Amino acid sequence: MIISGKNSITEAIRAGSNIERIVIDKAKSKVYSALIAAAAQKGIKVSFAEAIVLDKQSGDKNNRGIIAKLGEFVYIDLFDKIAQIKDKNIPLFLLILDGIEDPHNLGAILRVAECAGVQVAVIAKDRACPVNATVIKVSAGATEHINVAKVTNINQTIRTLKERNVFVYGTDMQGEDIYSTDLSGDIAIVIGSEGKGLHQLTGQLCDKLIALPMLGKINSLNASVAAGAVLYEAVRQRLQERK
Repeated sequence: MIISGKNSITEAIRAGSNIERIVIDKAKSKVYSALIAAAAQKGIKVSFAEAIVLDKQSGDKNNRGIIAKLGEFVYIDLFDKIAQIKDKNIPLFLLILDGIEDPHNLGAILRVAECAGVQVAVIAKDRACPVNATVIKVSAGATEHINVAKVTNINQTIRTLKERNVFVYGTDMQGEDIYSTDLSGDIAIVIGSEGKGLHQLTGQLCDKLIALPMLGKINSLNASVAAGAVLYEAVRQRLQERK
């Protein structure tokens, strides 16, 4: 997998990701001197080439003069990670993505989820965007730090979480006001797809549906924007609870 851009590659180096090599535009070697030094400390091979070579290898002319070849993204096992978190007596804070298909949306959601302290983001194996080069770039390095689990069936995952006393909130325009909802404890928040929102059965399986107030003339938000608003309301409440 080829990724590009300073931020995503810097975070990949910092996180110890499996970087096979980095290629830099010859004309920008001085610009990336600090990154080259960081790569050298990790034993990562760095080479230089003409800009046209980077464009061809990455398929992205907006690569900022730097690309890296990575091994495939490694997904974690959701319930193994949950067990590790529970062993530390830390409340669960999970994010489930129900059919996000746009890599730009997925990258933006993973970025805000990592910033908000989400422990695991869950995506579906089929009919959903995987973590690919575009997602990694848009996430600005967040994919190097957030745990992502890929599951075969979102609905079955929700059922299993509920059996383990995780309270599952689905986001839906018909839901209750998020600002009067208790988002403390072991929770999972489900964000629906860009166009259709939550699948009907997925919404029915959730313990409660919640909604952001829509006060303007447009009655919907981009999936990544909605995710950010919902996650940070949960963060606000959970920080308040600690005081």
